[in-house]
Amino acid sequence: MVARRLVERGVRFVQVAAGGWDHHGDLARALPARAGEIDGPAAALIKDLKQRGLLDSTLIIWGGEFGRTVTKDRNGNASPGRDHNGRGFCSWMAGGGVKGGMTYGATDEFGARAAENKVHIHDLHATILALLGFDHTKLTYRYNGRDFRLTDNFGNVVKDIIA
Repeated sequence: MVARRLVERGVRFVQVAAGGWDHHGDLARALPARAGEIDGPAAALIKDLKQRGLLDSTLIIWGGEFGRTVTKDRNGNASPGRDHNGRGFCSWMAGGGVKGGMTYGATDEFGARAAENKVHIHDLHATILALLGFDHTKLTYRYNGRDFRLTDNFGNVVKDIIA
């Protein structure tokens, strides 16, 4: 509710932190509980913004910095958990110029690594910047004799997800 109220009042960037996803142990109890705390509020935010005509101008991004292995192991814990996995993970986006109701990309049959329509982190950043109205190739600055940009001189906009 606070996030929606900030958007209504014109705040241009709102971050809602929802930590506690590092389930190296006790996965069977911890993951459903954590997901249950997020599902309702995330859906309510989207619904509230849509009802107020603010969803089209508000980009919502949900994700983390890596995925999780598909297998559980004890990893020194009494009950199983999952380790970090940078080869296959997901994030979701809503509003702000993103096509609704679609999935882009897929993992292999085990869910262990990206296999179809892979999106590098530079591509994700370039796409977010495009949705915010920036051309990531023009956000370049020179430092120590080398050109840099927010996407580290890489990245392609994933046009298939843009409405």
